[in-house]
Amino acid sequence: MPTPVSSIKNLGPATEAAFAKAGIHSAEELRALGPDESYRRLIQSGTQPHFIGYYVLVMGLQGRPWNDCQGDEKKALRARFDAIKATTTQKGRSELEAALDFFGVIERR
Repeated sequence: MPTPVSSIKNLGPATEAAFAKAGIHSAEELRALGPDESYRRLIQSGTQPHFIGYYVLVMGLQGRPWNDCQGDEKKALRARFDAIKATTTQKGRSELEAALDFFGVIERR
């Protein structure tokens, strides 16, 4: 029997629902995909990218509290997040809109 996504530290029912919308239905699937691919799928399914949500996921998959992320580790995660965001198109957005949004040229949805 699959383990619910919300069984992972820091992740609750809203996150579980967002991952289900992205096609990820269990903690096992989430762990197998890893944080970067999982978060990329969230963005593709229409979830607005947010750095805190990303590092909360990373910390949770490591079994750590969300606020444990600091200093150089946080800077490294920010670089990973920015790379994921830059290479992922949100559902309902063209690649051009996503690029313009990334550079702050158009209003965020």
